[in-house]
Amino acid sequence: MRAVMRANKARDTGPERRLRSVLHGSGLRYRINAKPLPGLRRTADIVFFAARVAVFVDGCYWHGCPEHYRPARVNDRFWRDKIDSNRARDRETDQLLEDAGWTVIRVWEHDDPQEAAARVEGVVRG
Repeated sequence: MRAVMRANKARDTGPERRLRSVLHGSGLRYRINAKPLPGLRRTADIVFFAARVAVFVDGCYWHGCPEHYRPARVNDRFWRDKIDSNRARDRETDQLLEDAGWTVIRVWEHDDPQEAAARVEGVVRG
């Protein structure tokens, strides 16, 4: 189990890289794995500081995707609590950033990168 957990990357995942590639190809420049607010221990996957847009690419399992999340078969209580706390932290992060004047965009790992990039670009350029 430890090897499986260690293999889960916290940054530069495939879905993040695909989205960043499309965004970069459209001429947008951004910071990756940056803290939008100083003092807040939350890191966004893609940050547009000038536009005040923070993008999070959420994994279906870790963030409890309504479409793809499947409960664990072993130690299910622990994992249910873990996913619930991740969701609560996501909601708190969104609220803190929005209260500070940021726009938060959440993208699921299964979302089409072209469509997600179009959504992000519309907000950043709009």
